[in-house]
Amino acid sequence: MLSKLPNSPASTGIHSKSENALLSKLSLRNARRQARDYLVYFVTMVMVVALMYAFNGLIFSDEVRFLSKNIVQLPLVIALASIVVIRIICWLVSYTTTFMLSRRSREFGTYILIGLENGQVARLFFLENLIVGGFALIAGILLGSLLFQAMRAIILTMFGMPYRLALSVSLPAFLLTAAYFVFIYLFAQRKCRKRIRSMKIYELIYFEKYNEEIVIQTSRKRRWIFTASIVLGILGTLLLLMGNLLFGIIGAGCIIAFLYGFFLSFASGVPAYFEKRPAKKYSGHTLLVFRTLTAKLASIGILMATISLLFTVVLISEGTGQCFNALFWERAAENSAFDLFIGIRGKEPDFTDYLEYIEANIPVKASRTYDVYLSDDTRFLDYLQANVQYYYFQAHDKDTLMKFSDYAALREMMGCSPVTLVPGTYLIHCMSHLEKPMQDSDIPIEIGGRTLTAGGVYTEHFNQKWNTANGHMYILVVPDEVLENRPADHRIYAAMTAEPVSEAQFGELEAIESRYADCHADMAYTNSMLYAKSQEEAEAAAQTVLFAFPLFYLALILTMTAAAILTIQQLSESERYKRQFALLGKLGMDRREMERALRKQFTIYYAMPALPPVLISVPFVFYLGNSIGDNMLIGAGHPPVIVLGMLALFFCIYAIYIVLAYTGLKRDVLPD
Repeated sequence: MLSKLPNSPASTGIHSKSENALLSKLSLRNARRQARDYLVYFVTMVMVVALMYAFNGLIFSDEVRFLSKNIVQLPLVIALASIVVIRIICWLVSYTTTFMLSRRSREFGTYILIGLENGQVARLFFLENLIVGGFALIAGILLGSLLFQAMRAIILTMFGMPYRLALSVSLPAFLLTAAYFVFIYLFAQRKCRKRIRSMKIYELIYFEKYNEEIVIQTSRKRRWIFTASIVLGILGTLLLLMGNLLFGIIGAGCIIAFLYGFFLSFASGVPAYFEKRPAKKYSGHTLLVFRTLTAKLASIGILMATISLLFTVVLISEGTGQCFNALFWERAAENSAFDLFIGIRGKEPDFTDYLEYIEANIPVKASRTYDVYLSDDTRFLDYLQANVQYYYFQAHDKDTLMKFSDYAALREMMGCSPVTLVPGTYLIHCMSHLEKPMQDSDIPIEIGGRTLTAGGVYTEHFNQKWNTANGHMYILVVPDEVLENRPADHRIYAAMTAEPVSEAQFGELEAIESRYADCHADMAYTNSMLYAKSQEEAEAAAQTVLFAFPLFYLALILTMTAAAILTIQQLSESERYKRQFALLGKLGMDRREMERALRKQFTIYYAMPALPPVLISVPFVFYLGNSIGDNMLIGAGHPPVIVLGMLALFFCIYAIYIVLAYTGLKRDVLPD
């Protein structure tokens, strides 16, 4: 108890010093206990700070910013993502501090009983959280420095730049991260300080008894909403797959209604199910597990719905990021089969200006100038449009053809295995998604009075995206002699260079292309096409940094925030679980049965907010991957692979929190 001292200046100073010393001592002691009791929260805050610092480091890194003109918008993109992150972390800190206040309300009420004022208790609680937050900030900055180096290495590698380890702390990134952190803590603590200052002693003592209000009061109404929410969830998921913006917005609204309706009505929906099936109700640990679960959901239904909504956003963000990342690199790979590629359409295609510049400025290892021709009919165009869902864009009005000698030389330049052309046959080179229908086609073609039958099908990347490339998605390779007197559709120059084409060199080539286009503006199609492997890869890297990185940033923050809140909620029930299992032990349940019951409770508790997001996001990501890639994403970018990667990343992080919660609760609540 603080004794009352006379109001002389000296005594007031002594009183103030002793009061500050007492508050400081209590704050340090409670901060240590708080960090120990809420280790999951502390570790989460450290990881959050590390991620924030690493991404802020990208904003202030001149090395990263000047890698390419295509990522000059990176600071703006990260700043926009940081606004969302700050709001989410504010919620985490605010929720956790309010939760801590409810668990320690009796302690604070006791402090007031022994003489402390509400303002002093509020300051004590603020100092405790500030100390814990300060340690989290310091540890997060140190970890964030390592994380920034890892991200820097990834980005430099994507741009083909050498990486050298250079551990350092960026002062601007540190100050910005600290500013974010101070804002988050001041914003979150303001509500708790105001609440403590206004609460009476009895309100503090009984504050931990308060639960989330039951939004849906009657059991009958909850059962009706439980059924309706399931219907809305199915409808919302189907609307998301319609590929229409309006339907997508309506579908998102249905999914939000489903999640909140489901978790708010679950406490009545499940008992109604078991009332009609008493045999299942009393089998095994069903009664114990679901009675505990429904009691908990009755008090935290809104929280569980919010967490499930966050998990849905996480999975869709991760899947979307992976889909677009795969699309960026697949396009770059297809357009960069050669180090330098120029296509020109015209009556007399002229490479003179290009070749003069290349000869003077770009060392070339191997090159080939050749023509691409058109056939007399549209047999393959008609076949693909009838049998391939995503073959919808017609760049040419006839099938495209290439001489075998040119094709063999180009394969050698690319380092592909040599091929042979059996007399009387033709070969097909197509993009990978057309391999199966092309193998099944077996279409004979007639060129110059000769009939050719189908030979092999090859699918290496071959610059087949546009109209002045090596065909649009496919090309037919035929004997040289059948094309001798046929006019060319367009001419191509392909080269392998000794060094990557620099950004400055590519700019000069683009200037030549612009001059050529200006001279042939009356042509029906694009007259000239210019690609350089180095520029395609740099563009893909820039798009990945600008788009995929922020999405993964948000996904990681959301996953850790939601999982931390779930885990804090679960660990807070240790005393109730301990009493429950002690009673079950007296009734004859052995430890093995208790462990089994605890595992079931854990499995269902952590699966419930995660299962609906999985059921919603998996079909959505499948649809998105097939849509944006026109079914052309292969390998690591194939939609099933993306879905597996998305789920693996999410559940790896989620599993860490589950293991921490289970081991801690098992140790604390099960009898020895």
